[in-house]
Amino acid sequence: MPIWSRLTDRLFPTRPTRLTRPGQPTGPRGEAIVARFLKRRGYRILQRNARNRFGEVDLLTLDPDQRTLVLVEVKAREVPDASPAATDLLPEWRVTPQKQRRLTALAAQLARQHQWTNRPWRFDVVGIDLPPKPHKPMIRHHPAAFESHL
Repeated sequence: MPIWSRLTDRLFPTRPTRLTRPGQPTGPRGEAIVARFLKRRGYRILQRNARNRFGEVDLLTLDPDQRTLVLVEVKAREVPDASPAATDLLPEWRVTPQKQRRLTALAAQLARQHQWTNRPWRFDVVGIDLPPKPHKPMIRHHPAAFESHL
C-alpha cells in the first residue's frame, strides 16, 4: 500500500455509514415497506424517487383526501435487535433544515412542471427501523413534519 494511502487512512479513517443486508440496501428496502404502509392507509403513490435539479424525494403521493399532494422523505436504519435503545438517534431526525429547503425547492419545481400549483402540498417524514427477521419493522409517520411556503 502506498504511503499516501496509509497516511490518509490514518488521518481520515473510513467508517460504514449504514449497515446493509445481503440483497437489498437499507434505503430502497425501507422505501418499499413505507410505500406499502401508505397504500394500506389510502395514499396513492404517484412517483417513486422523483428527481429534478434540486434533488430527489423518496415518494410523491396523493393524500387519502384525493386533493393534497404529499412529498414523503423516508429515513431507514437497521437495528441489531427488535428493541432499539431509547437513546438512539431516530433516523427521521436526519431531515435537516438544509434538506427541508431542498425538498421545498424540489416540490415547487414539480408543481410548475406538472401544473399542480393550485393544489395543497404537505411534507411528511417517515422513520423506519429494520430489525432482523422475524421481527416486524417499526414505522413512525410524521404528517406535516415541516412547514413550507409553496
